Amino acid sequence: MTSMAFAIRLPIRIPALHRSCYRLYLSWLAANVTAEKLVMLQNLIAAFDSHPAHPADRLRHALLAWTIQPLSPGSLALAFTDWYVHFAMYAAKHGDLVLKTADSCLRLAHWTARELLGEHPDPCVEPLPFDHRFLDDKWHQWPFNFLYQAFLLQEQGWQWATHGIRGMHPHHESLVSFLIRQTLDVMSPSNFLLTNPEVISATIEEHGRNLQRGIHAFTEDVSRFLRGESPRGTEAYTVGKELAITPGKVVYRNHLMELIQYESSTSQVRPQPVLIVPAWIMKYYILDLQPDDSLVKYLVDRGYTVFMVSWKNPGPEERDVHFDDYRRHGVMAALDAVGTIIPGQKVHGVGYCLGGTLLTVAAAQMARVDDARLQSMTLFASLTDFSEPGELGLFIDPSQVAYLEDVMWEQGYFSGVRMREVFFFLHSIDLIWSRYVREYLLGEPRKMFDLMAWNADATNMPYRMHSEYLRHFYLNNDLTQGRFEIDGEPVMLLDIRIPIFAVGTVRDHIAPWKSVYKINRVTRTEVTFALTTGGHNVGVVNPPGQDRYAYQIHTRQPSEKYLQADDFHARTELRDGSWWPAWESWLAARSGDLACPPPRMGAPDEGYPVLMAAPGMYVMETARLSIERET
Repeated sequence: MTSMAFAIRLPIRIPALHRSCYRLYLSWLAANVTAEKLVMLQNLIAAFDSHPAHPADRLRHALLAWTIQPLSPGSLALAFTDWYVHFAMYAAKHGDLVLKTADSCLRLAHWTARELLGEHPDPCVEPLPFDHRFLDDKWHQWPFNFLYQAFLLQEQGWQWATHGIRGMHPHHESLVSFLIRQTLDVMSPSNFLLTNPEVISATIEEHGRNLQRGIHAFTEDVSRFLRGESPRGTEAYTVGKELAITPGKVVYRNHLMELIQYESSTSQVRPQPVLIVPAWIMKYYILDLQPDDSLVKYLVDRGYTVFMVSWKNPGPEERDVHFDDYRRHGVMAALDAVGTIIPGQKVHGVGYCLGGTLLTVAAAQMARVDDARLQSMTLFASLTDFSEPGELGLFIDPSQVAYLEDVMWEQGYFSGVRMREVFFFLHSIDLIWSRYVREYLLGEPRKMFDLMAWNADATNMPYRMHSEYLRHFYLNNDLTQGRFEIDGEPVMLLDIRIPIFAVGTVRDHIAPWKSVYKINRVTRTEVTFALTTGGHNVGVVNPPGQDRYAYQIHTRQPSEKYLQADDFHARTELRDGSWWPAWESWLAARSGDLACPPPRMGAPDEGYPVLMAAPGMYVMETARLSIERET
């Protein structure tokens, strides 16, 4: 089918100039039409018909985001205008900034004079605790010690200039500060060959071979990205061979998910099964990596019958899938299957990240209609109150969401590749620039491991669902305000009466632990909260036997007074080790004894036959299409 066949279906109401531009755009896309692109183009036509008021604006925004502007121009203009106007209004702030800048310059000059006289004084400014760029001893030699201190003082000056400005909107203050910090990070002396003593030393010692290796690695990375291939090293971690190898069977499949039932590894099992609902922003096998750090295997080996939802990686054809589809065709369909395979038993529901938010919505709706199939609910790094979403909130405001909707509208989904870039952007020092220096300047190859290989396996988000999620949850916080509805009825978290086990992680930039802790404020049931070391992924994939982990845990009964998050952190004992055994003990106390024979695999006579061996079909779907579209 040619681009002209698409063009003749354009609505006549679109101005001729826009129709001509759109024909050219379709011709460019249709140069190598594949079945996937054909579906995408057909959906584009339908989307034009359903949005007659502003199709050209949406298309222009999408093209802009693909090229030079990933953030909304309106959001950036509002933030920097707010900062500039309020900064200009307060002369006292100017004077304070001048005094602080003068003090910094004097301290640096005094330090420089003493250093040149051979006194070798202590640095006049120290890096922040999370900044490890200048820790090597080579940075304490002249002139590199001068360069990094001057840079840190400049960062400090901009921190003063963008914080504490009266009248400025807090979101704009955070956004301006963040973007200026990102700009300064680009100019760090650690990022350049001639100003990084570690790179200079390595280059001299290796006669430039480190740079040769770095250029080769950079070329290979770019080539792999353009070809839509996985990063270097991921070939050693194949799903179904090295990862996701706990034995099991796919016992149900619909257009959104597959349900995996894992085989029992014990002669006797507990009667209540466990249903795990991961986020569809990630592949499920983060909870079933290699045997040593597989949460699924950990549960199966302790006598639990485990079911896992494996979500489909959406493409253009899923553009109109909405949030409640994931509840009805995901959680509820999985509960129907589990209840048929293991009849007469309640289910322990487990949700991770967005999957936990979905499970909470499902649990509240089930409580409202007296559906008592859940025995308990466990939430891994899952938000219910979105009033303080952490650093991810920097990218959430009305202008940015509208802009993002235009980008998603054009392609039918939000690319998993772009989603991963946002997370990298939030911690650019560690995830971008440190890697750049280590791999491309020092020529040190990255050591791939299972969790990193999983992280490279990107997933997409459907256009309609992601739009609803951003607006109802992040922007308006409708869930905790009682405004989120299902079938015309409000979803009330206060209706939940089953016990809850919630896990927060100390260094989580996606679901900050204090926001996760708010589950204590929005429910009236028994809540056990565990705070563990690590981040959003490492804090959850936290197997026993590794000494670097620690956690705090506290149970609040409905009759007890609310304990503030800071008070919980200060008063609760810090325990060494993984939180997994504590959670398993919590599950065991709410389950029957290890006295039941292992259940059958599936229920063929009731409509749940074994379809294939785990890990199934959907987990193999990659984000190749999204990479092609991005490039």
